[in-house]
Amino acid sequence: MTSLIPSLWNDPNKTFMSLQKEMDRLFEDFGRKLPAGSPFAGGFPSVNVSETDTGLELTAELPGVAEKDIDVSVSDRTLTLKGEKQEEKTVDEKDRHVSERSFGSFRRVMTLPFAPKKDGIEAHMDNGVLTVILPRPEETGPQAHKIEVKRKG
Repeated sequence: MTSLIPSLWNDPNKTFMSLQKEMDRLFEDFGRKLPAGSPFAGGFPSVNVSETDTGLELTAELPGVAEKDIDVSVSDRTLTLKGEKQEEKTVDEKDRHVSERSFGSFRRVMTLPFAPKKDGIEAHMDNGVLTVILPRPEETGPQAHKIEVKRKG
């Protein structure tokens, strides 16, 4: 039995179907169209996270960002890096030939594998690289506990 109400979604010649296809294509292509050097291609700032004997060490590339413009915070297992890269001077657009450097606010949020020991967290800058030391707490989570299985009765 065919419906007396026309379907706007199933007919490929209808507007809604073509709109849906275009939206799907847009979201599929979103990440692929960013240039490799774009600060948003892999997330900004670029970070490395390494496990150490005592916890984690995170390094983030922040060239041109002053220490006073960086905010590092930890809440439970969430680490947040945010700040702002200030432009040194204002250049009139008619005088600008090439503009590849980015300026403005940034924010990067990461989930950590454990909640670090709060009193041992350290952060410092050296040559445009932020290093954050996140010490592992004494207990990193629930310990495995063997439970004996018995016959009922």
